[in-house]
Amino acid sequence: MDDLEKCIKQGRGETSADRVLSGGRIFDLITGDFIEGDVAICGQTIVGVAAGYVGKEVIDVTGLTLVPGFIDTHLHIESSLVTPLEFDRCVAPRGITTAICDPHEIANVVGIEGIRWFQDASAHMMMDLKVQLSSCVPSTNMETSGAEILASDLKSLLAHPSAIGLAEFMNYPGVIHRDPDVMAKLELFQGGHIDGHCPQLSGRDLNAYIAAGIRTEHEASNEVEAREKLQKGLRILIREGSVSKDLIALQPLLSERTSPYMCLCTDDRNPLDIGEYGHLDYMIRELIARGTSPLAAYRAASLSGAEAFGLKDRGLIAPGLRADIVVLSDLPTCAVHSVFCAGKLVHKAAFADPSVLPVIGRHTVTLPPLSERVFQIGGSSAQTPVIGIIEGKIITDYLTEDIPSTDGDKRPDSTRDLARISIIERHGKNGNIGNGFVRGFSLKAGAIASTVCHDHHNIACVGANYLDMLTAVHRMSEIEGGFVVVRDGRVLAELPLPIAGLMSDQPFEVVHVGLADLRDAAKSLGVGLEEPFLQLAFLALPVIPALKITDHGMVDVMQFKLIDRENA
Repeated sequence: MDDLEKCIKQGRGETSADRVLSGGRIFDLITGDFIEGDVAICGQTIVGVAAGYVGKEVIDVTGLTLVPGFIDTHLHIESSLVTPLEFDRCVAPRGITTAICDPHEIANVVGIEGIRWFQDASAHMMMDLKVQLSSCVPSTNMETSGAEILASDLKSLLAHPSAIGLAEFMNYPGVIHRDPDVMAKLELFQGGHIDGHCPQLSGRDLNAYIAAGIRTEHEASNEVEAREKLQKGLRILIREGSVSKDLIALQPLLSERTSPYMCLCTDDRNPLDIGEYGHLDYMIRELIARGTSPLAAYRAASLSGAEAFGLKDRGLIAPGLRADIVVLSDLPTCAVHSVFCAGKLVHKAAFADPSVLPVIGRHTVTLPPLSERVFQIGGSSAQTPVIGIIEGKIITDYLTEDIPSTDGDKRPDSTRDLARISIIERHGKNGNIGNGFVRGFSLKAGAIASTVCHDHHNIACVGANYLDMLTAVHRMSEIEGGFVVVRDGRVLAELPLPIAGLMSDQPFEVVHVGLADLRDAAKSLGVGLEEPFLQLAFLALPVIPALKITDHGMVDVMQFKLIDRENA
């Protein structure tokens, strides 16, 4: 907190303000009015608006519009494939002044050390990084992760200044059926913020889930679902990630009436999409282009998020609040001119030296003995469950296809778009391998593999033949995890992610180039998906309907149980 007396003096104009933004107009997210006059800043705090001020430093913003800094209300920085400090450098210039992250990706690999790493990172960032404490490590008992976090483990993390509550509670069956470990975590956070995650949940089960104290939800993927959740008191976080794209479906529900209870988030967005399209700035301009009023769009991007998460010190450009300000040269297209985080101008020299954050999570890929035979699927019945990809969604279809066995193996068939998908346990726990079929990659040859595999982050590999799959999986160990594309036993493209098999130790520009090369290599195999790697990663998340796969095997998510291997 800045010196109170100093703030009051500068707000009254008795002494010069530390910094004055002069000549612009403020977009007020309460009334929708445009307010003329200077913005006076004392340290990190806005102390004056709608008046003339003398400043020790005066910045001319004549002809520009000032809006509150944007708040990404739910994301996994690990999915940006860069460290928290690189993520800061990537998106703060786009207006992100607060990010509410859940580090459960790295926590599933290295445990609470990963959460503490994010907490440590928050002290060195331009933006304000709020770190929710991961609720589901692992997300279910139908997968093998590198760590397990209990309620007792979370207690030691509560006192950190970045802590902001319990992260998305993905195990919604555990909530509504009162699993003891689930109940211990919920009880620990009663009275605080608990983030939700309950795709397609409705009726009494939704009532029970909300009654547990859960307040926000980012998994609504259609207007009917989102409306029921709004009516029952959940704040809806509209998500537009690299795979999960719900903006178009939910945009009609976002209005000036509903916007106080609707926010924006990215969840999982990689540097390729950030570089080519944008981040929350992209969402704002898309919403406005599709007919959402600027007031509703900008309110959802800042004030609504602040209110939803109890951040009473931000969300408006008003006296007494944190000086998180985005200066726009054009309001409808969210053309960012400059950004201030806690009163400091965002520029290249302002970002922390990456070396202040020690690297963790190295050498985390341990493979069981492998041969081409480990990818085979037996079974006496030709009727076989197949994961059906829905592009732009992380939900999937539960398909059933006749796939006959040849010499004891149900083989992939590119003519029917039936690729083999395999999940290989990589934490050195049990060497499990789960095999199944997936439709939607349009894979004609080769294989792609990844250690970004939500949320257990084992190796996910999809292929048209077993030799290329074996080559791709072995390469994962050699590069300490990441992404790889293989054809005819040769690596076509790869991106090492040596930090827990999730993040690069390189600048985001390098990651951007690597992802572009991978996308081109995947297309050369026939893959038509815009984002095949994160699409692959979500096929292993057994809390998202309808059919998924883990190292334990195929999972019927609607029944929340493993499918008998004989029938898979």
